[in-house]
Amino acid sequence: MAPVSPTVAAWAIGLRIREKRDALGLSGAAAAKKIGIAAAYLSDVEHGKKNLSADRLDELMAIYEFDADEADELRALREQAAHRGWWNKYSALFSEDLLRFFGFEHGAESLRTYCADLINGLLQTEDYARAIIESGAPNLRLAEVDRRVQCRITRQQRVVGDEPLQILAVMGEAALRQQVGGKEVHAAQLKHLATLIDQYPDSLELRVVPFDTTAHPAMGGSAFSLMGFPSGRLPTLLWQETVTSTQLITDSLTTREYGLAHAEVTKNALNREDSLALIRKTFTSR
Repeated sequence: MAPVSPTVAAWAIGLRIREKRDALGLSGAAAAKKIGIAAAYLSDVEHGKKNLSADRLDELMAIYEFDADEADELRALREQAAHRGWWNKYSALFSEDLLRFFGFEHGAESLRTYCADLINGLLQTEDYARAIIESGAPNLRLAEVDRRVQCRITRQQRVVGDEPLQILAVMGEAALRQQVGGKEVHAAQLKHLATLIDQYPDSLELRVVPFDTTAHPAMGGSAFSLMGFPSGRLPTLLWQETVTSTQLITDSLTTREYGLAHAEVTKNALNREDSLALIRKTFTSR
């Protein structure tokens, strides 16, 4: 299971009403006119970025001819979407896309990640996270750095909380070797990884791609995450990160290709036990 997320609820509403509108052959402009809102606003609703009022939603459901059961489901989702997630208090620090990513991550059931040279944020120690944040934006004020670190640590409740994400995290051996924050910080980070693997065997699988592996489809690419959700009606969501940009992607062909790439890089990785052994060997040899 996964906790309720206003972001996921709003996205679910948007997908449902867009599917229904398409099935009826209504244009966005025509549908928006019928309920007295701007076409751009309806587009934002359909993409999960805005929430309709209860009255507007009832109007739309009547026009789209939703049956009673579907209407009740959408009303319940609208109530969930009306709440504020914990990530909203960081709106002054992060982009809209990144805030939505936090919301999706919070409401996801499963997560598949890949990064060649960096430990995933959900698995970072506070000192390691601070070193990464400071290196990425050296001119940030200390107070802002502190809040960004706090946000990252809060996200980690999905790893250690009562409703843990099912995580398959694949990383390159370079992530184990790069001494982020210096020897002591990095050694503590590796010990933390080993502890997490031991403590959460049912929900966390961490796999390391060793230096002596062959080429794989994710080689040379950017870090990415694939999120799955409890509802079978929600598609897999892709989060992609580069040095200068981030992007949420729902296109089914793109998410399928990344899913295949993740499966292939997992095949090239060490198994769970050997990955843990390599992590331990790395920090004990320092």
